[in-house]
Amino acid sequence: MLTKSKVQDFLKEIEVDDLVSNFQVMGDDVYIDMTAHSPAMHEKKKLEVAMKQAFASEFGENINLKLKITSPEPPATPPTNEIKGKQIPGIQNIIAIASGKGGVGKSTVAANLAVTLAKMGFKVGLLDADIYGPSVPTMLDTEGQKPISVEVNGRNLMKPIENYGVKMLSIGYFSGANQAVVWRGPMASKALNQMLRDADWGELDFLLIDLPPGTGDIHLSIIQEVPVTGAVIVSTPQHVALADVRKGIAMFNMESINIPVLGLIENMAYFTPEELPDNKYYIFGKQGAQFMAEDLGIPVLGEIPLIQSIREAGDVGRPAALQENSKISDIYTKTAQNMIESLVERNKNLPATEAVKITTMAGCSPKK
Repeated sequence: MLTKSKVQDFLKEIEVDDLVSNFQVMGDDVYIDMTAHSPAMHEKKKLEVAMKQAFASEFGENINLKLKITSPEPPATPPTNEIKGKQIPGIQNIIAIASGKGGVGKSTVAANLAVTLAKMGFKVGLLDADIYGPSVPTMLDTEGQKPISVEVNGRNLMKPIENYGVKMLSIGYFSGANQAVVWRGPMASKALNQMLRDADWGELDFLLIDLPPGTGDIHLSIIQEVPVTGAVIVSTPQHVALADVRKGIAMFNMESINIPVLGLIENMAYFTPEELPDNKYYIFGKQGAQFMAEDLGIPVLGEIPLIQSIREAGDVGRPAALQENSKISDIYTKTAQNMIESLVERNKNLPATEAVKITTMAGCSPKK
C-alpha cells in the first residue's frame, strides 16, 4: 500500500521536496502542491511531465498523481533592465508567426489566424515580414492596392490596407507582382522598420508578424525593433521540418533574445478527403509535432488538416477560416482560442518582453 512516508522519501530522493508545499495520499490517489522554479510555461510543463514519469516508474501506472503547480512569487521590486526599444503605441500584443523551414504553410496559418481573431471581435493587424516572398496581398485579396499617406499628430504615416477586418502591410503592396525584391539585409530591415513605426496601425489587440522561414537578419531586426510578446511556431509533422523547428525555438529561447514560445501549430497534420470526411490519413507522419512539443514543454495550439479548400481559399484571397459553420473554421477558432489562453498565461506570469539589443551573434553584425 502506498503511504505518505513512502511518497515523502521518494520526493527527497528525486530532490523536489523543496518545491512541495503540501501533499496527501488517499489510496491510489496522490495530491501534490508544488511551486515551479520558474514562471515560464514550458518549465511548469517539463516539471509536470517529469513528475508523472518518475511516479509511474517508482510506484506503477495505477497511481493517480494529481499535481497543482504554481508559479513562484514575483520579486518584490521589478528588475531594472534597460529598455532597449519602444512599444508601438496602441498595440497590446505583438505575436511572431515563425517556422523553421519554408513550405510548411506558415503564411496560410498566419492569414487564417488573423481573420479568425477578427471574427472573434478583436482588433487585428498583420505585418508581412517575408520581404523576399510576400504572400499576404494574395491570400487576403488585396493585390494591386497601395497604402495611402495620412497625417497623424503632424506626421505623415502609411495607412494599412484593410480587408476582412484585418489591417495589413506588406512589401508586396510596394513592388510589382512580377518584380523581384533583391535587397541586402540592412535595406530589408529598414523597410520593415518603416512598416512597423511609420504606419497608422491605430488601436490593435494583436499585431501578427508573418516572419520569413528559418532564422536570420529579418528575425533579428524584428526582435531588435519591437518587444515581441510571444512566438507561435508552425510546422508539418515530418522529421526534417521538426528538426528545423528545434532551431527556431532555440533562437527565441536564447538568453539574449528570451521571447516566450506560446505554442506549436501542426499544419498539414493529416489528410481528410472530401468524400470521406471522417477519415484521417497521416501523409507526413503522425503526431510528430505533439511529441516534440511535449519534449520541449510547450503546448500544441492546433492541428490543421490538409484540406483542398484551404489551398483554394488562399489562392482566391478568401481565407478558409471565413467559411461559416465549416470544419476548418471550427479548427482555426479553437486554435486561436488556445493561442489566446497561452498568451493570457504568459502575460500573467512573465514581465513584458523588451526589444532586444543584439551585440554579438554568430554570422551577424551588431546593429548600428
